Amino acid sequence: MRTALSIAGSDPSGGAGIQADIKTMTANGVYAMTAVTALTAQNTTGVSGIMEVTPQFLSEQLDRIFEDIFPDAVKIGMVSSAELIEAIADKLEVYKAKNIVLDPVMVATSGARLISEEAVDTLKRRLIPLADIITPNIPEAEVLADMKIASAEDMETAAEKIFASYGCAVLLKGGHQLNDANDLLVGRDTREWFRGRRIDNPNTHGTGCTLSSAIASNLAKGFDMTEAVQRAKKYISGALSAMLDLGKGSGPMDHAFAIDNEFTAERKN
Repeated sequence: MRTALSIAGSDPSGGAGIQADIKTMTANGVYAMTAVTALTAQNTTGVSGIMEVTPQFLSEQLDRIFEDIFPDAVKIGMVSSAELIEAIADKLEVYKAKNIVLDPVMVATSGARLISEEAVDTLKRRLIPLADIITPNIPEAEVLADMKIASAEDMETAAEKIFASYGCAVLLKGGHQLNDANDLLVGRDTREWFRGRRIDNPNTHGTGCTLSSAIASNLAKGFDMTEAVQRAKKYISGALSAMLDLGKGSGPMDHAFAIDNEFTAERKN
């Protein structure tokens, strides 16, 4: 069985972070492992607290994973401090990790900064150049490309700039700011739009985590970058289309929408 590692924070409500990553990886047919960067107190309505692990403990988690079950792919989610970013980059280099998917969580869709300037600089300097693909949204791409993005043409320019600066493939997510669900993939030999249909579902908690984990899962299974993105987009559309409705805020998707067997069946009366 192929394996994938999520390096991310914990979401106790289960819709994002390592919980979403485990569900996504399992649903996409790979064995999921995790290295936890932080514990959060959150639910579908928001985050009330974050408790980071120490860089030393994160490094120890990564050592134990890579020394025993070497991952076929690595997904990295939100890492809020420069010290933790340095610890991750050090270990990825030491173990020569492959198929690295980075969701560069820096800026909320609202435009609010989620990590410090120092952490952003470290992310740019240490972690992004190690990635095989990054999956920024529009505000994050504006930071990485140092430009405003207000059109599909701007998306193309920004993705090209990011690729030229860091050498990794870029899946620039259009999102509701510019279009329904059209994402742009730019890589060494790739310039491709992935057209998506708009799914009228307000429960979108953890979509970024889920998409990046699905890409990592498919890279782990041997699909090329374009196929991995294509399959991940199809998976997330299915998870949204299932219309799961949990919680009082923006709820989670149904990561297990395609799992149907004797063990998932409900009790018959």
